[in-house]
Amino acid sequence: TATTATTATTATTATTTTLHVFGNGSKPSPSQQQLSPIPKGISPFEKSLSKNIDIQAEFRKTAKRAIDAAIGDGLTKIEIEFPPLLGGSQSKSQFDDFDNIQELDKNKDWTMLLAPTFLGEPQYQNGKTWLIFPDLKECELAKDEWAGQRYREATFTTIEAVTNGSVEGGYDAPWGSNLMSGLSKLMGGEDGDAGLLGDQNALDDLDTVGDANLWLVIQPGNGGPVEDWVNCEKMALASPRTPMVVINGALDKVKGGFYPKVFFPKLAATVDRFWKKFECTFYLKPFSDKGVYGWLYRVYPEPWQVVWENVTPDKNGNAEVEYVLVDVLDERPSYAEVVSMLVNASQNKK
Repeated sequence: TATTATTATTATTATTTTLHVFGNGSKPSPSQQQLSPIPKGISPFEKSLSKNIDIQAEFRKTAKRAIDAAIGDGLTKIEIEFPPLLGGSQSKSQFDDFDNIQELDKNKDWTMLLAPTFLGEPQYQNGKTWLIFPDLKECELAKDEWAGQRYREATFTTIEAVTNGSVEGGYDAPWGSNLMSGLSKLMGGEDGDAGLLGDQNALDDLDTVGDANLWLVIQPGNGGPVEDWVNCEKMALASPRTPMVVINGALDKVKGGFYPKVFFPKLAATVDRFWKKFECTFYLKPFSDKGVYGWLYRVYPEPWQVVWENVTPDKNGNAEVEYVLVDVLDERPSYAEVVSMLVNASQNKK
């Protein structure tokens, strides 16, 4: 296997060397030589570094560039997937304990900071960028917590509101939600909805802003009802030219058959005709299996990168992380293929 070594520095005292290893002995093509570097501080062995840098800001910067490129190429089904809890004083890796609420809060905040980066372009101004939350309570919280004018220029709404407002047949409601909604209206009496599911006033009037030019859909389905994924397809069918950017929607589970067709027939029907057509535009997934650690990384329109973490002790006994580029692929590798590549890289290094 041919190798080419390049040196990259990090904020730590150690210097990390990234080895570019191209599978099957082939040389990198020109497009492969123009790869986005894997972000700093993402390794679970770099906790001191990750707690002192804004990893998520780097993710947003790279994701924005990738989204712009995808939309520029006419794509309307765009997937963004990354670890939302990495970075900052409360940084957490895949090995730390966290719950769905923490994850949802981080995805909400990440998207709130992403939205203004589009507002310098006229087509995304005046409410044409829609922040689509998985439920009314999240929409309410976001509007309360992000009150500045630069955030309010976007339209705040939910999957339910968009689906009910544009789709024949309306919203596909999760089990029990109609009961709670009815109870909330009953308790509100003459004053209207009692707000058990959230404050209806948090929703912007979709008729006033007109059609959207960008949908930022925040964590649909992941930790919530599977109907979110079903309703996303309904939204896209009603407005097929609107770019839909799904942020940490756990689409690997949807596309990979995690939900059996016999129990989730409506969701299963959407997979081939809708979800498998999404482009992984900014994708960063950790792997830890068979004693090896690494990443699958892609920034559109670049190819896929498989990166191995070579973790060794430095002279002080602290972990030193070397990111090794194992292979560059035009097609996304399977989970088993990534693990095999990482294991081979580890064995070859020894």
